[in-house]
Amino acid sequence: MLLDTAALYFRAFYGVPDTVRAPNGQPVNAVRGLLDIITRLVTEFPPTEIVACWDDDWRPQWRVDLIPTYKTHRVAAVNPPESSPADAPTATEDVPDLLSPQVPIIRELLGALGIPVIGAPRHEADDVIGTLASHSDIPVDVVTGDRDLFQLVDDSRDVRVIYTGRGMARLETLTDAALVAKTGVTPAQYADFAALRGDASDGLPGVAGVGEKTAATLLADFGDLDGIVAAAADPASVMAAGVRAKIRAAAGYLTVAPTVVNVVRDLVLPTFDARIRPATPEQDADLDRISAEWGLDSSMKRVRAALLART
Repeated sequence: MLLDTAALYFRAFYGVPDTVRAPNGQPVNAVRGLLDIITRLVTEFPPTEIVACWDDDWRPQWRVDLIPTYKTHRVAAVNPPESSPADAPTATEDVPDLLSPQVPIIRELLGALGIPVIGAPRHEADDVIGTLASHSDIPVDVVTGDRDLFQLVDDSRDVRVIYTGRGMARLETLTDAALVAKTGVTPAQYADFAALRGDASDGLPGVAGVGEKTAATLLADFGDLDGIVAAAADPASVMAAGVRAKIRAAAGYLTVAPTVVNVVRDLVLPTFDARIRPATPEQDADLDRISAEWGLDSSMKRVRAALLART
């Protein structure tokens, strides 16, 4: 089980009221909510291994260089020091003030639970997930609310996506057939579909005038993005004149979009052991301490019991 960790703790933060607080008064709604999410996932989709995939770089510069609007709406610009050029502000992710202090607690807690936290320099959690899912020798469940990861669904390799986009009460399990039914495209076509359609949540403009239905129809007719671009350039193709003009007008964007949208599948990652195992006495002591410090008693008991049931 590969967790898109930030997507889950953001969901937890917004799904649990910030009146949930530690003994010292600090909000721990994201922490407690994430524990309850993990309990639900481990119980319903029982894994033998679990990895918390991490955004070491939530907005890699190499993606921004290709599409400058990439995740721009999620940037909080910080005024640069007086010695810095005025036109070069520092960009950080716009994270709610009450969530930021909870992220280190989440990271410590995952480690104490024996769940490895894995990231990669200059890459997002999506790329870590893509690499692990593409090279696993056992079935994989990818847990995310990010539609971009639909491209990883692969029945032949037993890779599914457990999609949280509609909420934890309405989880969707996406296989090849389920993805085709949901979107009209195959997993192999999904990245091209996303590039054509665009995605406001990631700052991807897409092709102006091409929505989901048109993108799916184009992929059904021409196979992939290369086929669509070739058809747009071929006067003898059956592509409608209006669509042809839209594709040709977006030629520059379509040249770079696949590199941004496709997850990386060949990262060199640190070695780790993701097997769910009984806690050591040291882990038990850490978990007891963390639970008491942050007032996580009931949620901690549930997640420990769920993990223990998998050993």
